[in-house]
Amino acid sequence: MLTDTALRNLKPKSEFYKASDRDGMYVTVSPSGTVTFRYDYRLHGRRETLTLGRYGPGGISLAMARQLLLEARKSVQVGISPALEKQREKRRVVAIKTFGAAMEAWLANARLADSTHAMRKHILDRDILPVFRNRLLTGIQTEDLRALCDKVKDALRQCADFLAKQRLAEHRGQRVVLARNLLAKLRRRNWRRPRRSCVLGDRAATYAGN
Repeated sequence: MLTDTALRNLKPKSEFYKASDRDGMYVTVSPSGTVTFRYDYRLHGRRETLTLGRYGPGGISLAMARQLLLEARKSVQVGISPALEKQREKRRVVAIKTFGAAMEAWLANARLADSTHAMRKHILDRDILPVFRNRLLTGIQTEDLRALCDKVKDALRQCADFLAKQRLAEHRGQRVVLARNLLAKLRRRNWRRPRRSCVLGDRAATYAGN
């Protein structure tokens, strides 16, 4: 099974060669050193190959390739060719000019659970589309998207820190309220007990005198 270390250590040779991962996925290494994730599968008695993406900067990570592999395997299980679907998606993208239109088409065709679909649409509408909606796809670089994603992650991290501090403050406030209530109860008890002792003492003295 492949690891990031193993992928980084793959050296180019005079001819293409393969390095296997799992579940039908492997990488090919070109003479120029390009490492590409691929997935071989059989569908309707025919062998097909899906190119998942290129490894490294500007491409995809090993974890992302395995996620794409999982989605492709699900398509094969229900009789859908992921390789043909990828070709159709490329043809649709050619007809799309702006990033906003591309995202609308992706959301319309993505096979996602309702909750996942709603969450991703919310993130797109709130954080990404206001920046890239009307920009041409040809004018957006990978670095642009990565910079925006880093900005979104930082904002989410700050939000999580704020919520954690708020919960801590609420917890401390609850503890203060409990402490005050307990102190008030103790004061009421301490205020009542001496009076009872005095009354009992007077009665005892009267009884002794008799």
